[in-house]
Amino acid sequence: MKRAILSVWDKAGLVEFARELAGLGFELVSTGGTARALAQAGLPVTNVSDVTGFPEILDGRVKTLHPAIHGGILARREPAHLDELARHGIAPVDLVVCNLYPFEATIAKPGVTLDEVIEQIDIGGVTLLRAAGKNYAGVAVVVDHADYATVLGELRRDGAVSLATRQRLAVKAFQHTAHYDAAISGYLATALK
Repeated sequence: MKRAILSVWDKAGLVEFARELAGLGFELVSTGGTARALAQAGLPVTNVSDVTGFPEILDGRVKTLHPAIHGGILARREPAHLDELARHGIAPVDLVVCNLYPFEATIAKPGVTLDEVIEQIDIGGVTLLRAAGKNYAGVAVVVDHADYATVLGELRRDGAVSLATRQRLAVKAFQHTAHYDAAISGYLATALK
């Protein structure tokens, strides 16, 4: 069974996309609010904590940062890596769907406090995107719901996301994290003076 990790702040189109993925034979693995949204829509969803064997901790600050998640994302689709995953009971991840906490929207709010801003610095999401982008040879990464239709179209037609699309999506993911990091560093350069 193919595995998709879904962890999104912006849930536009999420349920419909996930329903299609489930219909195509994907196991849906998710966290927090995303898992709740999928479950409320009646979709079968596996919580990340069930995959990792470890609960979310620190008020949700640590959820996906675990070898059972990142090993599945980062493993090359070659015998040595796949054998190593199998020895550790880790399933490969084929698709990562993630968008990040709304940092820029938060800093634009009048009267926002530094503590509120700090809580909108996404760690796990950025790590998911970077890991999936790095391993575009075997993993599709989706950061923008505008790409759901393309991914579904290729999965329906070919049973996989094409290498060309995985490469394009990886570039988009790295552009997204670069923009996100620039916004954070720009804000903190002023706020922490």
